[in-house]
Amino acid sequence: MSNSKSSEQQTALVTGGTGGLGTAICRRLSLAGLKVVANHHPGEDERAQEWLSHQATEGFDFRLASADVSDYEACAAMAAQLSAEDTVSVLVNNAGIVRDATLKNLEPHHWQAVIDTNLGSMYNVSRQFLPSMLEKGMGRIINISSVNGQRGQFGQTNYSAAKAGVHGFTMALAQETAAKGITVNSISPGFINTEMVKSIPDQQRDAIVAAIPVKRIGQPQDIANAVAFLASDDSSYITGVNLAVNGGVFMH
Repeated sequence: MSNSKSSEQQTALVTGGTGGLGTAICRRLSLAGLKVVANHHPGEDERAQEWLSHQATEGFDFRLASADVSDYEACAAMAAQLSAEDTVSVLVNNAGIVRDATLKNLEPHHWQAVIDTNLGSMYNVSRQFLPSMLEKGMGRIINISSVNGQRGQFGQTNYSAAKAGVHGFTMALAQETAAKGITVNSISPGFINTEMVKSIPDQQRDAIVAAIPVKRIGQPQDIANAVAFLASDDSSYITGVNLAVNGGVFMH
């Protein structure tokens, strides 16, 4: 997001920012000229500090924000801490987990954990930063969903339900904020070359690639580029949209 309405540098918050996809998003937004705050789970404080040091050696100056995004009060505390220094004008709701099992084997706590983290966080985090965006009359909210929220996936009733919910949340909030200078959009990645996909056996990976029309697994940078576009002024007439970045594996 450029500085067309303000001379000050804009600040972006990326939830789950220290993960594979989050790292690519943080870097891309930094290269676009934004100050970037990477959120991480409190249970990963030591790993997050190592991540921050490594990013610094690569030339990226990020800040960290510790909070469990499935916990509303924790998100409120994070927002209070951040607002003391910056006003977040770009929010990327990227944090997510998987707890895969067929429904007959899916434990209640694994259902709830995925719903709370992947969908509940949309409310928990967005609710904290929306008032300041409304006050300023500017803002970008970008929600990371999934192709499996569009088409479903065997063994992922919890994940698919949560990610489908992200689409509904996005469209409803987009209508509430469209006249206020705020855009709200979602991105649905397909198969992206993160640690989870890298762990798939070679034979299964080959079958996945064969089913993708562009014949390759996506890279985190592919998603990060889409985030940067939706965060920029170039996307100011786009809101309530789901941007599918999946190599054509699902067309709708």
